[in-house]
Amino acid sequence: MSWQLSRRAALKLGAAAVASVWVRTPAAEAAPIALPPLPWEEGALAPVISAQTISFHYGKHHRAYVDNLNKLIAGTEFADLPLEAIVQRTYGKPNQTAIFNNAAQAWNHTFYWNSLHPKGGGKPSGKLLEQIERDFGSFDQFRTQLAQAAVGQFGSGWAWLVKNGNRLEVVATSNADTPLATGKKPLLTIDVWEHAYYLDYQNRRADYVNAVIEKLLHWEFAAAQFASA
Repeated sequence: MSWQLSRRAALKLGAAAVASVWVRTPAAEAAPIALPPLPWEEGALAPVISAQTISFHYGKHHRAYVDNLNKLIAGTEFADLPLEAIVQRTYGKPNQTAIFNNAAQAWNHTFYWNSLHPKGGGKPSGKLLEQIERDFGSFDQFRTQLAQAAVGQFGSGWAWLVKNGNRLEVVATSNADTPLATGKKPLLTIDVWEHAYYLDYQNRRADYVNAVIEKLLHWEFAAAQFASA
């Protein structure tokens, strides 16, 4: 599958999708950070990722990060900030590690859901594909690097496609760390915490990663992030 997206549509999609990560609504005043809805039904990614995995991952893990964060920031200087700002302002500060971990995991998970699509996979088109081929040598070489970063991440973490200045890079981050905190622009991510795949793949992380890359990566979303960078 090859994704076609105009720059205007990409900018519109990018703004709408990423804004859903941290926008607060009047109804959410009692809980400053809201848990955004999934962009698809729980069973939509099957058989690559089962509805059971999504139910636990989103309904238990993601929700817990949001709930914990709201408890931690209540009555603090962070209580009225958007999620992205909380991540950036608490990064690298030992006395705010708990806030950072929960805020970053809340942000990372919403970005991960948007990085997946039931009709995903294949490759991008247009300027994003051109940049990938320029920076990685070919799309296949990019896929190999992304898979290696995801499979090779020791313990829990994430693999990302990011824009760093004028170049695209593949980076891996441990635990809750996120390129958002270091000034890089995330385009896509793959969650390699065990809870993302263990019910479906047990310890076969490579099978999960390769299936996500082949069948679920949402290149239209990535193109929107690239266009807005």
